[in-house]
Formats: sequence, structure tokens, C-alpha cells
Amino acid sequence: MPQRAMLKYPHQFSGGQRQRIAVARALVARPEFLICDEPTSALDVSIQAQILNLLKDLQAAFALSILFISHNLAVVRQMSDRVVVLKDGRLVESEDVEIFFTKPKNAYSRKLLEETPSLRLIPT
Repeated sequence: MPQRAMLKYPHQFSGGQRQRIAVARALVARPEFLICDEPTSALDVSIQAQILNLLKDLQAAFALSILFISHNLAVVRQMSDRVVVLKDGRLVESEDVEIFFTKPKNAYSRKLLEETPSLRLIPT
């Protein structure tokens, strides 16, 4: 960010800038584990892609483990190695991402995939 950004108040930054600042603040402590709770939910699609790419790059550069929490299953598929599905606070499925998106074992998981317009069960 440019030096003049130091003179801005938080509300003067765009959503994408605020997300980048939040990620930078979290990384200052050099964590091994980062929790991202809906990090792209309020962002437009192009900014979402930038933030997701940033997180992937940081994950590789710093050997970060990331717990990525999202309702957006397309984003979950892009970002995750493993998917955990909760229903009413209970774990109903925990599976490798590709298995989850092709052969979910739990009826609730299948329902989630069927109700997501951009995702359908992928035939094998």
C-alpha cells in the first residue's frame, strides 16, 4: 500500500483493502495456523479471486495451515484439501475435497451440493 494509506481511517479503505490489511495484521505474529471465517463474503467476484489467490500464495510461502470457513462451496472447492460439513453444530461429514464433491456420503452434504446453483454432483 502507498505511504499515504497511513493517514486513512479504516472506513476509507475498500473491502478488498481491508481484507488485505486484516491478513497482514494476522501474519505479523508469524502464525503456523490461520483461521479465515468468510473472508470473501462481502467482496465482488474479481476482488474475491484476488484475496483467494493471495491466501494461496501466502499459504505456500509461509507453510500456513488455513481453516477456511465459508458457505460458498465453489470457494471451498478452490481453497480446500479437505471439507468438513457441520449441521446444527454437529459434524456430519469430513472428507477429501474431490471425494466430497463427487461422492458425498451424507444426505445433508448431497442436499447442499444439489441446492448450490453453480455446483452439481460430478458424475464419475
